[in-house]
Amino acid sequence: MTAQTTTVLVPGPDGTWLEEERPAPTAGPGVVLVRSRYVAVNNADVAGMAAAAAVDEPGVAGYETAGEVVAVGAGVDESLLGTSVAACTPGAFAGLVAADARHTLPVPDGVPLSDAAALPTALLTEHGALRAGGFEPGRTVLVTGATSAIGLVGVRLAKALGASRVLATTRSAGKADLLGQVGADEVLVGTDDLGERVRALTGGEGVDLVLEHVAGDVLDGAIAATRPHGTVVQMGRLGGPQARVDVDALSFGRVTVVGVSYGLPDELAELLGTVREQVLPLVANGSVRPVVHEVLPWAGHAEAARLVRKGQAVGKVVLSVP
Repeated sequence: MTAQTTTVLVPGPDGTWLEEERPAPTAGPGVVLVRSRYVAVNNADVAGMAAAAAVDEPGVAGYETAGEVVAVGAGVDESLLGTSVAACTPGAFAGLVAADARHTLPVPDGVPLSDAAALPTALLTEHGALRAGGFEPGRTVLVTGATSAIGLVGVRLAKALGASRVLATTRSAGKADLLGQVGADEVLVGTDDLGERVRALTGGEGVDLVLEHVAGDVLDGAIAATRPHGTVVQMGRLGGPQARVDVDALSFGRVTVVGVSYGLPDELAELLGTVREQVLPLVANGSVRPVVHEVLPWAGHAEAARLVRKGQAVGKVVLSVP
């Protein structure tokens, strides 16, 4: 990397990223320039690779980074200079990243930057979902697809915020112990008869709130697992975007289903502002941390894409930036 250019990863036609040198961004109004040290790979980074590679000049890949602020634009607090931040921003797979200052989080002392890079998307998504579901301490929570990178954070966050019980689903019996380690009180392997199994564990009542990451057939099971007047917050599509729902269970159970997807700039700013106030103290004291499957060197980006595409990563795959 030089003062005029920065190393970036862009989507390639063969299902991997290509390394290029591009002009370095600058810190415009409201923007911070981050010297990226680590970036985290998300499912969306891999899923959209082929379509992104088909355009004339593919944009820089990635959405999560952590590093030091090296420049600030007009209207940004100059005290941010030299501080460590994590950011949720397009074009994150680069040595220098320009990010809306509102879309950054200060990295608490003692939190490795490799962990910090893996947090912004999970924290804003899971905390936003808990808010959307009307979560309060003492509630029972079911997390589906709980061994996904954000699902693991959802389990920890619900527990740290005072859930009385957290139930979690996984397709793999080999991952059940991990869910117990991150705070799940009960682990359900597989999602067949999910409603019946959850009700058996909750005295026939069902849970107050479901953080639903899978969709497909699991959404119907999540509704069946919810107590009367409870809420399902649907935010993920690990099982596909289509779902069949038993309308009788939905209606007679008075279950509320809320769909969420976060991406508008002002919405992200509000969510991350709430995360700063309510969640970062839990990160600082160690109650909420990501599970990092592996930290790979920058040159290992093809392996990172493969691990995520094949579903072989338990938690986030992180790349170190040269």
